Amino acid sequence: MRISEIFLSIQGESTYAGLPCVFVRFAGCNLSCAWCDSGFARTIGGARELSADEVLSEVRRFSCRLAEITGGEPLLQDGSRVIMQRLLDDGYVVLLETNGTVSLAGLDRRLVKIVDVKCPSSGHAGSFLIENLGHLLPDDEVKFVIGGRVDYEFARDFVERYLKDRTLKILFAPVKTTLKPDVLAEWILKDGLSVRLQLQLHSYIWPDQRGR
Repeated sequence: MRISEIFLSIQGESTYAGLPCVFVRFAGCNLSCAWCDSGFARTIGGARELSADEVLSEVRRFSCRLAEITGGEPLLQDGSRVIMQRLLDDGYVVLLETNGTVSLAGLDRRLVKIVDVKCPSSGHAGSFLIENLGHLLPDDEVKFVIGGRVDYEFARDFVERYLKDRTLKILFAPVKTTLKPDVLAEWILKDGLSVRLQLQLHSYIWPDQRGR
């Protein structure tokens, strides 16, 4: 499988934010979001070709039992499912960060899925695979990266239409370069939304540092 990087950092997103976490970043993505913060992983150029045993060996070097499988889009590679299954069987808490365009069918129920729904400013509104809603479990999370008012209204309406009774873990994350967190906070409070305002902690601790 093609791996962009494996590293230990502080989890910067999701309800697990602030915890030490080992990240396995798969290379290659089927989208090219305008605000992507890991553009180097969009293609397999420069990635390492590793076996499942090699990936797991690197993960186990760290004394951390929380792991995230991310990308790129990890579900484009069948090997990601092998890695997740083996980590779960080894007792890890495993998070999957996925862009929502690939089927979630058949994934282990112990896995915590963090599923993006792309807003208009990403350039990929409408890419979310709507049948994935049927694969969400109560501990799974749905994330919207919001670049402005149009994105906010899109996300608010999607939550109202599709996410009621599916999960309470809904994340609204401002694009750091285009939307101030206090503005997004005011919109959320004004509309009385039961969503979590999410800032990328790692981008404040280690600005623009790859592998952190």
